[in-house]
Amino acid sequence: MAKSSETLKTVTVAGLLCIVCSVLVAGIVVALRPQQAKNAEIDMKKNILQSAGLLEKGADVEEAFKSIHVAIVDMNTGKVVQDINPDEYDMTAANKDPELSVKIPAGKDVGGLSTRPKYAKVYLEKDDSGDTKTVILNMWSKGLWSTMYGFIALSTDLTIKGFGYYAQGETPGLGGEVDNPKWKEQWIGKKIYDNSNDVAFKVAKGQAQGEYQVDGLSGATITGNGVTSSMNYWFGEHGYQKVLETVAQGGL
Repeated sequence: MAKSSETLKTVTVAGLLCIVCSVLVAGIVVALRPQQAKNAEIDMKKNILQSAGLLEKGADVEEAFKSIHVAIVDMNTGKVVQDINPDEYDMTAANKDPELSVKIPAGKDVGGLSTRPKYAKVYLEKDDSGDTKTVILNMWSKGLWSTMYGFIALSTDLTIKGFGYYAQGETPGLGGEVDNPKWKEQWIGKKIYDNSNDVAFKVAKGQAQGEYQVDGLSGATITGNGVTSSMNYWFGEHGYQKVLETVAQGGL
């Protein structure tokens, strides 16, 4: 009997300890959630600014982001949507919501993306007079192993000012080289559209030739093709074309 009593006490103490630890851990998680959300928000702002070369080393992200105006735009019309709060809208989350996304027609789905959001979250750098200097757009691409999420920054003449993926799961040293700063620097100054207004930009199969190409990624043909295909989609008529027309007309 004494042995059974001791065993019961041990089990009881262990159980109470587990309950106390669980409550403490749950409390810490709940308490840290707002800070985690804030950190994620700051990290996203940092990626947006870096994609456009607008964040100097050591600069305060929140302060630098004050130069950015955010608008929600209907991708079908290129018109600004007033009844969606930009602070609460997430394009990647909207892409998974049937009510906020559209199925890409098979003949237009050159990026293999299946769906896209109805509304784009557009980031605009403006000068002192309120004119747009830089347009920063969210885009994603299908790689070999992952969907790669990033931002691309354009001047108003649609020359690329910067580019970068903020999330990707490609093979380190191969497809993962999409995150190599030297490779991303090649994008700066490149053009997307040719003189016929067709998407001409692509990742070359070797060394880049001309103003519409960046070097290929050695050993990562599928990843490179995914980047090229996504550029063809996002800057085609079913992608950002209407949005960019609105920018050109001074509507954003």
